[in-house]
Order: sequence, then structure tokens, then C-alpha cells
Amino acid sequence: METAELVALPLRERLLAMEALWESLCRDPASLQTVPTWHASVLNDRLADLEAGRDNPTPWETAKVRIRAQAEHLTKNAS
Repeated sequence: METAELVALPLRERLLAMEALWESLCRDPASLQTVPTWHASVLNDRLADLEAGRDNPTPWETAKVRIRAQAEHLTKNAS
């Protein structure tokens, strides 16, 4: 199935497809063992900041506003 076909599906069917894909990945835990180098680096940096007391968490309400704005921007640019 092509990406364009997935995007054309109704939301409910896209969510069901996503759940099926996630379930298939979870059945093979070995496939999830590999973390990309860039991701491991980000996680290590964040852990180091946390351990050094340099963590500066974003309040949930602030994060929700930022995430919604980014999602709206992406949605507008996708059309």
C-alpha cells in the first residue's frame, strides 16, 4: 500500500491500520532493539542534563499548545 492510499483512508481506518502495524512490530521485540545513533545521543544528553540538575521540563499546558500549533501548521501545508 502506498502512502497516498493510506492518507486517503478515513481517520478510523488509518488508526486501525496504525494499530495493526504497531501490533506486528511488537510481536518481534528484536526488531525494536536498534535505536538510531542520533536518537541515542539525544536520550543520553537528556539523561546527563537530568542527572546534573539541568533539566528544564516544559509544562504540559505549554507543550500542548506548541504541539497543536505544529500539527495545524503541518496540516495546512499538507493540503
